[in-house]
This record gives sequence, structure tokens and C-alpha cells, in this order.
Amino acid sequence: MTRAFVFPGQGAQTIGMGRDLAEAYPEARAVFDEVDAALGEKLSTLIWEGEIETLTLTRNAQPALMATSLAAMAALKAEGVDVTAADFVAGHSLGEYSALCAAGGLTLADTARLLRLRGEAMQQAVPAGEGAMAAILGLDFDAVTEVAAEAAQGEVCEAANDNDPAQVVISGHKGAVERAAEIAKAKGAKRALLLPVSAPFHCALMGPAADAMAEALDDVDISAPVVPLVGNVIARAESSAMLIRKHLVDQVTGRVRWRESVVWMVSEGVTEFYEIGAGKALSGMIKRIERSAATAPVGTPDEVRAAAAAING
Repeated sequence: MTRAFVFPGQGAQTIGMGRDLAEAYPEARAVFDEVDAALGEKLSTLIWEGEIETLTLTRNAQPALMATSLAAMAALKAEGVDVTAADFVAGHSLGEYSALCAAGGLTLADTARLLRLRGEAMQQAVPAGEGAMAAILGLDFDAVTEVAAEAAQGEVCEAANDNDPAQVVISGHKGAVERAAEIAKAKGAKRALLLPVSAPFHCALMGPAADAMAEALDDVDISAPVVPLVGNVIARAESSAMLIRKHLVDQVTGRVRWRESVVWMVSEGVTEFYEIGAGKALSGMIKRIERSAATAPVGTPDEVRAAAAAING
């Protein structure tokens, strides 16, 4: 059986996520403690007891979701399953950092600091109110790409996340994204929803954030992951630390090629996808991409035990 461990991105955050893991597994608690220490603040208190508006701020959501994913991995390991039980790891946007950390390519402390900086840099790249993102439902990638080009009118409007056959997210200047939403509906989209995000991620407007990440990643040791990492911008596996570093920079302005990544993993024989951390968004996307794929969430103690039992046979 060929399997992949996949790690969620922004939008999966909830108050209280990971708390039951930390209570059930000292190893999971240690992950949150280490992230708190790396950031010099009690991020765990915000995750478990804070306000969702504060947790959703990009600077908080990114390290928080990573911490929850790595806590789930620590719990899995306590049940006898380590990352090498997977043939591939992959993550959606910030989840790529979680995947790389889980596969030993980055230390937990470095991952937490990088994601805090990434969140802040992405937030600051575009003044508040100037950018937007929208999910276009019911049109495929090629159709949405045409819509974005038509709507741009000299501004930035790009397909940012190719999530699944019927969900593509666009990103860019607010006016252009709003125009694209209307054009998409006129062309038969089932829905066009402006997303409650603080900045237009994964488009050319994120250039300053990409520069900041290039500088930060230059100062961090990256090792070859012990399990190949399927990268967002290349939609296939990569194990070279040097190329992974480059792809993490490209990812800030580049498209998240999630649909293609899943198709590639399926073509390599993956039949089981375990979603490590908060929520079930990736499992839904995977099912829409490949109906025959088996998916399982791994975000609570019961889910950890069930996954371990299935993997250990």
C-alpha cells in the first residue's frame, strides 16, 4: 500500500485545535512547548483559549497550524508510526513547511520562526484593503485562468490555488478579483466567494514577501527530507535540499498546484492519504480529484489511534 501524509494550510484553524492531543500525549505537548519557546510567546494559549480573529491573523495561523500538525505527528510516533511509513509528504501552502519539518528537512524551532516571518511578510507585502482572494466553484483551472486574464485590466489577477477540478482560488488587486468573480458567474461558475483573508497570497503582489523569505531561508539549515516532498510549485517529488529551498521562495508568489500534486501522487501509486493536523479540507479536495483514494483525518487522539492501527496493520 502506497500512502502519503498531507498537511493542511490556512483556513483549517479552530480555537482548541490540538489541545486533546497535548493532553493525551506528552510528546504532542512537547511540540507546542517548543514552538512557544521558539517564538518567545505562548502561542499555545492563543490556539486553545484565544479569539478566532486573533488566531486567524496570518502571523499566528501559519505557525499554529504547523504546531498542530507536528503535534499529531508526534502522537502518531508515540503509537509506533513515524514519517517513513509514508512514501511521500505534501502540504498545502504553509503545509509544505509542516511536511518538510515532519520529514526532517527543517527543525521545529526553525519552522516556527520561518512561518511567523512568512506570515508577517505576506501580511505586509500589500497594504490592507488593496488585495483580495476569491474561490471560484464550478469552473476548471483553464476556464478560471481565462476569467482572471479578462478581469485583470492592467492589474494583477491570477489563479493562485488550483485546489481540485471544481475549485480554483484567484488572487490579486481587489478590484480585479471582484471583476473576475462577476465574470466567472456570468460564465457559469456555481459560486464566486470573496475569501476572508488579510492579503492576496500566491500572486505577483507577494514579491516583497518572497524576497524576505529568500533572505530568511538563506540563514536556515535545510536537510534532504527522509521522505520525498511533493512541492506546491512543481507538483512532483523533490529531495534536494537546495531545490526545496528555492521552491519555498518561489511558492510565495507561485501557484499552489494541489490538484496536480495529488494527480502525480496517484500516478505514483498512492492510494491512501492521511491528513495530519487540523480539519478535513484536503481530504475533501483529494476525494474530488481522485474518487477512489482513501482519506483519513489525523487530528484527534481517536484519529491518531485509528490511523496507527490501520498503518501498523
